[in-house]
Amino acid sequence: MLKIWSMKEKQAAEGGSAKKKVTAAQLRVQKDLSELSLPSTMKTHFPSAEDIMNFELTVRPDEGFYQGGEFRFSFYVNPNFPHEPPKVKCLQKVYHPNIDLEGNVCLNILREDWKPVLSLNAVMIGLQYLFLEPNASDPLNKDAAHQMTANREEFKRNVKHSMAGGSVAGERFDCVLIK
Repeated sequence: MLKIWSMKEKQAAEGGSAKKKVTAAQLRVQKDLSELSLPSTMKTHFPSAEDIMNFELTVRPDEGFYQGGEFRFSFYVNPNFPHEPPKVKCLQKVYHPNIDLEGNVCLNILREDWKPVLSLNAVMIGLQYLFLEPNASDPLNKDAAHQMTANREEFKRNVKHSMAGGSVAGERFDCVLIK
């Protein structure tokens, strides 16, 4: 028995036939990804084909304030998934009540309402919903949320201006318009 163990150690040290262990989180991510049913307004992208735990999602809202924009999010799925939610960040600087200037996203299922039964698909659909119906009552960008509730038309103008790469309240935003 000891000889077999030492042979396995030697093989591993030499880069032999030692298999890479698949974690429970990776299995769950594989399952979630295989069951994805995204609308045509959303796409996933995997920068590294070998790493399914890190990927990007593109959302192209086809209605609402953010129609005509393309928004990219990074997903980092940690080894404790599904017991902990994925880490999601917006990769562009956008004017949105539920996304701060650093790209942090305020979505209840990414925080206090996360449950292991929720899938990556649920998170992705939740992100899309934030663009269709921004939530001013639970903001990360309080200025945008206040503008949305105080003066909806001004908010709409600010969104359009910021999506074109303009500035709002002295803050310049990334151009996210679909070319």
